[in-house]
Amino acid sequence: MSELLWQKSSFSGSNEGGNCVELAAGADDLRHLRESDDPTLIVTTSTAELRAFLLGAKAGEFDHLT
Repeated sequence: MSELLWQKSSFSGSNEGGNCVELAAGADDLRHLRESDDPTLIVTTSTAELRAFLLGAKAGEFDHLT
């Protein structure tokens, strides 16, 4: 995977080394997600799939899993 420009969530705070979700745009409409405490584990998805997941999470579609 080529060099990706990772962006840290604005909700993660400013502490260095804190747990946070990072997002990077890739080629061909792909989005990459990782957690800062394990940057070697990367989840890759399309923009449309990520959008659908986020909308579902905001709508409470996954609340029964907690």
